[in-house]
Amino acid sequence: MALVANEHANPHTTSYMGLAPFLRDSIAGKDLRLIGAELLALVDEYPSDAPLLMNVSLAMQCLGERELGLAFQAEALAIQRIYPINATEQPARIKVLMLMVPGDIAANTPLECLLESSDIDLVYYFLTFGNLFSLPIPEHDVLLVALGESEENRKILDGLEHHLSNWPKPVVNLPKYIPSTDRHLLSKILQGSPGLLIPMTWQTTRGDLIRIAASGFATGEFFSDCNFPIIIRPVGSQAGRDLEKLQSEDELLNYLSRIQGDKFFIARFIDYRSEDRLFRKYRIAMIDGVSFACHMGVSTHWMVHYVNAGMYEEAWKRVEETNFMAKFEDFAQKHCVALKAIHDRIQLDYFCLDCAETLDGRLLLFELDNCMIVHAMDSEEMFPYKQLPMLKVKIAFQDYLSHLHERNN
Repeated sequence: MALVANEHANPHTTSYMGLAPFLRDSIAGKDLRLIGAELLALVDEYPSDAPLLMNVSLAMQCLGERELGLAFQAEALAIQRIYPINATEQPARIKVLMLMVPGDIAANTPLECLLESSDIDLVYYFLTFGNLFSLPIPEHDVLLVALGESEENRKILDGLEHHLSNWPKPVVNLPKYIPSTDRHLLSKILQGSPGLLIPMTWQTTRGDLIRIAASGFATGEFFSDCNFPIIIRPVGSQAGRDLEKLQSEDELLNYLSRIQGDKFFIARFIDYRSEDRLFRKYRIAMIDGVSFACHMGVSTHWMVHYVNAGMYEEAWKRVEETNFMAKFEDFAQKHCVALKAIHDRIQLDYFCLDCAETLDGRLLLFELDNCMIVHAMDSEEMFPYKQLPMLKVKIAFQDYLSHLHERNN
């Protein structure tokens, strides 16, 4: 990884790298601690180099040092709020302006991971709370609203809806549709969709859950169709952080004694094991209503994360993923009604979903988000079958941007 643009580490030539190179190095097993140490040494020499501080922020977050990473990000944004990532192939075909908010690596759409080594210039514009566009708007061909849904972002999204109503360039993911990715609202919007199962997700408070558990009342008496076993997570948690399956009121009280936070999401647990008693989770990208396979994880545990599902260790799982990706058109056709219903009701131009299949053949939706990571960085030696499907996703998104740009001219 080239930490700066030249060997002298001139702060004026430091480039903001974005998440992609750090993620690539992490997947390749490189020692990010060494890379982080090198970056920190440069910060000692150039403490006002904003792109360098942003790179340190990403390195620290990839090392699990979230709060330290956010502190470096805050320092960088106090100096500079616009960060370009130039396309690998020049001259660039399109320049995309990304509207961002401060936050961790799950706060915004990581488009640089999907468009790595492309001919698309990206310009990251970090909005200012209270005065969203405090800096002049850079030249661009397409604008993408990159920030995700959160309680903190709702006022920003409302403000953006006003600002972008007559924007002179095409806008991807209009801000008025992003709140629909909230777990509770999403489950309401998609209830009754043909071919789709999504349990109702309820947002509740610590106090209410303690009272329910202590009184011996089942959660289903207060939250329709939400009897034990349930799944629970704090509002705002990502990547399975503090997500657990609970079987009883006693387990609920124990959970609340261990996990911080005042607001929680709860939902009925669906046992989605296949006939062989294994759990399979699929990640699918949706681009302008068309679905694309991103990956599939197979696990003995109900909470399937690709990195710890044994996909690297067990070759037979990769064979199964090979078949899934090779025959994805069959999967997409089988669930075309459900996938169309999701796109029609959510109305985002680009998003990803994590899902599974139930034994009765329905599509089970876990999560839908415009900020999921999609990439083609896995080892070509171990995962040769991923290159073509991921290239399809990349080309489809590039073509979609080109279509928007050409239609606007």
